[in-house]
Amino acid sequence: MKTRTSKAIGIAAGTAALAVSVPLAVSAQAEPTTTPVAEIPDPQGPECGAFKEAMPNWKSLANLPVGAALASIPDLSWFSSAISGRVNPAVNIVPVLDNGPYVVFAPTDKAFAALPPEQLELLRTDPAALTSLMYYHVFLGLLGPDDVKGQRPTQQGEEIEVTGSGGDISVNETTEVLCGGIPAQNARIYLIDAVLDPAKAPAPITPATTSATTTTPGTTTTPAPTTTTTATPTPAPAEAPEPAADAPIS
Repeated sequence: MKTRTSKAIGIAAGTAALAVSVPLAVSAQAEPTTTPVAEIPDPQGPECGAFKEAMPNWKSLANLPVGAALASIPDLSWFSSAISGRVNPAVNIVPVLDNGPYVVFAPTDKAFAALPPEQLELLRTDPAALTSLMYYHVFLGLLGPDDVKGQRPTQQGEEIEVTGSGGDISVNETTEVLCGGIPAQNARIYLIDAVLDPAKAPAPITPATTSATTTTPGTTTTPAPTTTTTATPTPAPAEAPEPAADAPIS
């Protein structure tokens, strides 16, 4: 009987201790933290107002890898399907993009709807064409609207040219950024109004040519002297004299 009483007392004491400790733990977590929380910058562009209305919780995208973030944006269903194997089961580049950082120029559903039907059919049936097109919309980096401009090499291999900044950005001159700098965990997303065409990629920037004479600190390299050889003209052979009119014939 004493053993049962001791066990009962022990259980009761443990329960009471737990009941006391739980409120203390909750109180401790509720205390304000001194660690600053990184502010999520607002995206910029003429259609960002509509984007925010469609996605009031858009800031939560910053906690998602880019594949999940793209799938969460209502106006990017075609692009999200194209990179994740739903347009063509042989093409799923989401694992690559999730290992960013990347800048992703994502055409809206309206942009894809403007493509000719035969081009859409090609993307559905040709994995190489779809992969090439999707990678042409992506380049390495983590750049916001004020820093994204420049000629950038894409993952497809060709370059794109981004001009402007803030809320006025164009890609390859004619494609407009509708809302740019949308944050994902490892990327920045830019909604664009047209599908980019690798065939219209800008010419790559050619590095400036350097002089043939290279100077290293402490060392002077002199180009080798050039030897000029002047050819001696060969005299033309003398013509044989014509025989005189009165010369005897032998």
